[in-house]
Amino acid sequence: MTYCLAVKVNRGLVFASDSRTNAGVDYVATYSKMRRYCWPGERVCVLMTSGSLATSQAVMNAINRDLNDPDAEFSLRHGKQLYEVAQYIGKLSQQEQTLHERAMEKSKSSAESNFILGGQIEGQAAEIFHVYPQGNFISASEDTPYLQIGETKYGKPILDRIIAKSTTLEDAARCAMVSLDSTIRSNISVGPPIELAMYQNDSFDEPFHHTYTLNSPMYKSMKKQWTDGLHRAFEQLPRFDWEKTKADEPTGE
Repeated sequence: MTYCLAVKVNRGLVFASDSRTNAGVDYVATYSKMRRYCWPGERVCVLMTSGSLATSQAVMNAINRDLNDPDAEFSLRHGKQLYEVAQYIGKLSQQEQTLHERAMEKSKSSAESNFILGGQIEGQAAEIFHVYPQGNFISASEDTPYLQIGETKYGKPILDRIIAKSTTLEDAARCAMVSLDSTIRSNISVGPPIELAMYQNDSFDEPFHHTYTLNSPMYKSMKKQWTDGLHRAFEQLPRFDWEKTKADEPTGE
């Protein structure tokens, strides 16, 4: 299991992912779920994955193969619209799943992978897409300007309460980190390091990228302030009627 999310706001895009691929009593593995592709002045693509690591790696290998082949029918650099790139990734994923379909059915395993694709092509608006294992995809909406894959439920509440199109890029990044941290706290199958990337619209430069471990000062400070803030907010919630003391009751004077 894993957790990845992308946020689309007026100023740009935010991407965040954990790095855990397996979790158990005596075995924990980590692997980066985020890949960044940049051709300055032309296009920027960010790709995140969840699900079968074998399928995800095969898709990444196929992407790199096509990028290095001048005679390739299609690659990340060919699409004139980002949705064409989403179609391409869905096709690669379907091909890999079909290749191992019989073996996976025999072992009662799943080869499915989900992908989040985001970025911008010159002359087009920045976008984010969720590419499903079946090869089809959706984009973020005006009302819900974010996409999630993997273990989504624990990190969703803060996104619903905070994220809007007008949210600043930096606030969206902070919100994404809290969303990841909330998931890490509640589910052992999601874990650090956290990867964060931010892309500003129309820059066509390499996105800002940073990796945060449990000991990173920024991450430690964010966790503490968020936890302390939740405790303060909880303590200020209204009291039930039966909790009121006589001193709290109106005197009628």
